[in-house]
Amino acid sequence: MELREYARMDATGLKDLLERREVTRGELFDLARAAIAQVDPVLGAVVGDVFDEPPAYAASGPFSGVPFALKDLLCTAAGVRSENGSALTAGHVAPHDSDLMARWRAAGLAVVCRTSTPEFGFSATTEPVANGPTRNPWDPSRVAGGSSGGSAALVAAGALPWAHANDAGGSIRVPAALCGVFGLKPTRGLVPPGPDSDEPLFGLTAEFAVTRSVRDAAALLDLVHGSAPGDRYHVRGRAPGEFVAALGLRPRGLRVAVSTDSPGGRADPAVASEVVRIAELLEEFGDHVEWASPEIDDEHVRDLNMTFWSVSIADTVRALTGGRDVEHALALVETTTAAMVRHGLSLRWEDVSRARAYQNRLTRSMADFLDRFDLVLTPVTPSTAWPVGELDSNRPGIDARGWVDTLSRYSPFTALYNATGQPAVSVPTGMTGGLPVGVQLAAAPGQEDLLLAVAAQLEEADPWRERVPPVHAGGPPPPWTGRRSAET
Repeated sequence: MELREYARMDATGLKDLLERREVTRGELFDLARAAIAQVDPVLGAVVGDVFDEPPAYAASGPFSGVPFALKDLLCTAAGVRSENGSALTAGHVAPHDSDLMARWRAAGLAVVCRTSTPEFGFSATTEPVANGPTRNPWDPSRVAGGSSGGSAALVAAGALPWAHANDAGGSIRVPAALCGVFGLKPTRGLVPPGPDSDEPLFGLTAEFAVTRSVRDAAALLDLVHGSAPGDRYHVRGRAPGEFVAALGLRPRGLRVAVSTDSPGGRADPAVASEVVRIAELLEEFGDHVEWASPEIDDEHVRDLNMTFWSVSIADTVRALTGGRDVEHALALVETTTAAMVRHGLSLRWEDVSRARAYQNRLTRSMADFLDRFDLVLTPVTPSTAWPVGELDSNRPGIDARGWVDTLSRYSPFTALYNATGQPAVSVPTGMTGGLPVGVQLAAAPGQEDLLLAVAAQLEEADPWRERVPPVHAGGPPPPWTGRRSAET
């Protein structure tokens, strides 16, 4: 198999080749390593060394031997470093598998590398001081998004067909949109977060992946969904293959609420135009489109995020230091992380309780809104990928409020669905100025099958996998080599 063939295939296609014995697992692993070696000197998406051999996986798994990557945050593999994009946790080796990692292994996924994340995942771009910036394969002078930017960049560049990602405010959907891949944030609790946490970031966080195709996302969700023993949320597993089966559905008459602005920001004209185009396409499919949006108090949403994130990061740092010499630890982290920790340490339980009460009201308000609509269609981000270095998580003098307000301007459409726990997808439907544009679809909790069915319709109407970025493993080695030297 040639590298250019590998780089254009999705995971389901590679699985089919393995089953027909047209390629071996070892050959695929070597191809993935070669693909990463070709693109990563430009992208800066990989943390540490590419693995010589994958962590053990089930030879009988349905995707046995298909290459995969682990984002360097939350999901852990026993004996593999887990450093969270931070100098504070550099060298930390995970003592055990997370529940999700156990399911990746059972599925047969061959982990090739770890992918980059901003420090502790709290940014809309992946530019940690510890590892340097991750760049967009469509234009390396621009960001790949965050916090799953490393994973999205490698998938978009053809180095991997899919990769682990997680999302606590848009961290699957934002990089998926900016890099032109598919990103699904599942319903809260659908994919297990344990055993080290029962509800990461007070329920904001969802674990899953970014993928090259909708069918890959459906197949992967079939394999890893359902609660694990001890999880806070008990989610019963679906019938085998139910999410893949949903791809064959062609729902008609859906009630779709469309908006191109939010209380936190408005989409650029080119992005708004793509949302309008997709709304018109849904009407052609037979759906009923209405311009409408839920009533959201953006200041309360930002307060909720600041409280949950700052308390969680402060608790992490305090645990790492054993509660001693926190200020010494803060000298090792970025200025925005330090600001969030200090804010988190200043809060009382009443502050957390107040944020939880608003989360409850917000979730119920969205449930009422979705009594009227089946889907919500919005932008993912207000713009296409912005320049590397523009969103600086280590700039001096910033406080927690300033950082949260800044992030909300870059990503005003996604965090709502983390607070409510609803599923949402980023669908890479368009291009403008040589850069991808994604649209977001959200639905009621547990409606992943509906989102996958509609996304499959959009993919069929406009097959984005045919688009290839300038930095791609299937093409000639990219001439641009400024990856990290550009900042030094």
